[in-house]
Order: sequence, then structure tokens, then C-alpha cells
Amino acid sequence: MAEGGSQGSLVSGVAGRYATALFELAGESDAIDSVAADLDTFSAMLAESEDLRRLVGSPAFSAEEQTAAIKAVLAKAGLSGIAANFIGLVASKRRLFALPGMIAAYKALVAEARGIVSAEVTLAEAPAPVRVEEIRAALAAVAGKAVDVSIKVDPALIGGLIVKMGSRMVDASLKTKLNSIRLAMKEVG
Repeated sequence: MAEGGSQGSLVSGVAGRYATALFELAGESDAIDSVAADLDTFSAMLAESEDLRRLVGSPAFSAEEQTAAIKAVLAKAGLSGIAANFIGLVASKRRLFALPGMIAAYKALVAEARGIVSAEVTLAEAPAPVRVEEIRAALAAVAGKAVDVSIKVDPALIGGLIVKMGSRMVDASLKTKLNSIRLAMKEVG
């Protein structure tokens, strides 16, 4: 299967192939947004549960054990349809370890199709929802289009933030500023 245009450069490897197949299937079923929402729900579950992360990342479980456990998790969460079938297929193919990458690649395909730019913002502490909206609005003004903001928290930054949007990165963290001052002081002394 030949990958077309910018989509080929956007996603690659196993995760990219699975995400592209899921994106095409969701498109045929007019379910791109509902699949994205279900994948977001599963990602949130993955972020909250160390046991689920262990199940997804560990090669110690057989395909049958992973598939049965994942189906139970999906049923308990009320996830069904295309996204749940996809996650079950990934488990049966022993590719659960690549699922986070598949979800990220799917989201990138959706963003590209919608003309949305993705940005990753790293802060020292979790921001209030109003602050996230302020960041989103500022980035949208810079990008000239809608921006999908994902927030990461890194207490080592002390304060400030780091923004990655496409190939651009702006590091306005206190950690970097302090390191720059420290380096400048060493050069003077």
C-alpha cells in the first residue's frame, strides 16, 4: 500500500501503518471523531493505571492473556465499536507495546485532516483550565490556525514553560535561564 503525500511523512513504522489503517476505516464509517475520543479515553486510562501500563508494555503476557485482559478493561470502561475492536486486534497481534505510538499517530492524522497544528507545552506544575485556554489562544495566534495543545508537567523546570510546535521549540523555562546564567558566570570567572 503506497502512502500518499504528506500523510506518508507524518506517520511511519508499525505505529504509523496501524494508525493509517484505523484512520481510513474510521473515515469510511464517518467515525473519525468518535474513534479519537475513545482513544483519548483509553490513553487517559493508561496514564492513570500502572497495572494497565504493565499489561500493555510487558512481553511476559501471552497474546491470549493480553487480549482477554484488554477486552475486560474496554468493557468495564464502556468502550466499544471501532476503537475497541482496533485495540483488541492490536493485542491479538502482540503489538500492545506500540499502542501509545499508534494513538499519537492517529491523532496526528486527524489533526492534519482538520488543519490543526499540534503543540506540546511543558510546565513546572499542572495549569488551571483557564491558563491552558490562554496558551491555546496565544499559540493559535502565532500559528494562524487551530492548535491542539497537550500539556506535560516537569517539576524540574522550576517555572516558565517549554513549547514545541512542529519543528519549532521555545524554551522559556527558569531551569534553562538559570543554566545560562551559571554558564555565563563561569566564563567571566
